[in-house]
Amino acid sequence: MRLIDSFDRGAALDPDRTFLVSESSADISFKQAQKRSTAIAKALLAKGIKKNDLVSVLSPNTVEAMLAILGVLRAGAIWVPLNPRNALRSTIGLMNGIGCRVLLIDKSFEVELVTIRKEAPNLDVVVSLGASFGTAQSFDLFIEQGSHTDLPDWGDAKGNPMDVCTAFPTGGTTGRSKVVEWTNSVWSTLQQTAERSWPDMAGAIYLLVAPMTHAAGVLALLFASTGSTVVIRSGFDAEMVLESIQEHKVTHLFLPPTALYALTDAQERNPRDVSSLKMLLVAAAPVSPDRLALGARVFGDAVSQCWGQAEAPMLLTYLAAETIAAARQGIHPERLASCGRATHLSQVAVMDEQGRIAPAGQPGELVARGSLVAPGYLGNPEETAAVHAHGWHHTGDIGRIDGDGFVYILDRKKDMIISGGFNVYASEVEAALFELEQVQQCAVIGVPDEKWGEAVTAFVVASNGFCDKETLISHAKRQLGSVKAPKKIVFVDNLPMTPVGKIDKNSLREPYWAGRERSVS
Repeated sequence: MRLIDSFDRGAALDPDRTFLVSESSADISFKQAQKRSTAIAKALLAKGIKKNDLVSVLSPNTVEAMLAILGVLRAGAIWVPLNPRNALRSTIGLMNGIGCRVLLIDKSFEVELVTIRKEAPNLDVVVSLGASFGTAQSFDLFIEQGSHTDLPDWGDAKGNPMDVCTAFPTGGTTGRSKVVEWTNSVWSTLQQTAERSWPDMAGAIYLLVAPMTHAAGVLALLFASTGSTVVIRSGFDAEMVLESIQEHKVTHLFLPPTALYALTDAQERNPRDVSSLKMLLVAAAPVSPDRLALGARVFGDAVSQCWGQAEAPMLLTYLAAETIAAARQGIHPERLASCGRATHLSQVAVMDEQGRIAPAGQPGELVARGSLVAPGYLGNPEETAAVHAHGWHHTGDIGRIDGDGFVYILDRKKDMIISGGFNVYASEVEAALFELEQVQQCAVIGVPDEKWGEAVTAFVVASNGFCDKETLISHAKRQLGSVKAPKKIVFVDNLPMTPVGKIDKNSLREPYWAGRERSVS
């Protein structure tokens, strides 16, 4: 089934139900969203956009951007989400890399559009998602120009399973961002997996607060397919999220770990009525087991976790709220450090350096198979072949799988520290430090060291403004042994973040590894 057909399936359940809620615009029903997205699709066709053409959308979380995405899909074009938090240079580089011709853009980028126009030579159609500004045509005039255009039916008997509908940029935290091709089949698999994992999706109220260009937006489209309401907020603020949950009786929410920590702290300081929550899904980075357990206690065991990536979105594995609740109560407590078991349409295994599947308990690279795995990278067959070597998709994550099938991520492959000849996984050290209440945030990297090769170094944000280095190091030694304990502690006021809300370890490494040919010792 095509992604736009999935949306129409959800709309047919109750066309008059509210689909989009926002503080900055009137509520939009499913019927109105269908009408508006059809008008956008016709306008794109009137501009000469053809089936399978790339159309980029650059906007923060807004009603207009969500409707634009649906219009792109309805036109048979390929949606390219551009992260509004990215550096402008990165956005332009991505647009040029894919040969972007069409851009739908929010007015908040009025200043940046001057540079985009100058440095993106392939761009010939620029449409504002509101009133005209600069060289961007107004949305209303754009819509009017398509009023007499016919909208063909691109569907085939099987729902165009292999048609690409989304060109999804990777996070880019380990290098220059690549663009992953998501087919309708990938979306269908994700939809099936979500509905099996969360049987209460139908008629939900989903809060979209993380960037809609990433997992939060993916979930918004999945929930739309079940006839659910999407409450849109422009960005994350813990107090605002809690107020929104209380006001709108939000049932489902996605957050990265750093946002979960902030939300938990805010709820403990000033409790709000969050009893409507059925699912608070955490993903996008490894989670501290202690903070996961605390979140589950504070939010009534609504907290669950999943693991995936742009190349195999979101639900390769799932750790259900019931499992977290049991672990919190002492039943297999080690599972608080897991990201769950492989979902029903995915296989996950551990592979060694020779391409052999490793036995249970042995660490190695996590690899995956199944229809959730995307076909490859746009215009990059070499990278596609490399990431699919040995007949499996290589995630780049180091992990292990226990005898019961629970997956434990130890680190990104690139982030493994080799200190004194021993492998040290940064997430293990971070989890140990997070056990101390004095630690609000931390990130662990390896820095060059004459004696150790790489010295385990922890950057720590103290929860009370003061923390003793020796206390942290001694605790880590007790928990992990002297090899894995940090050799250095660096106290900072805050940690650098990527545009998608992950801790930016590249920024932390840069001063230490600058000028070296390799980033390992």
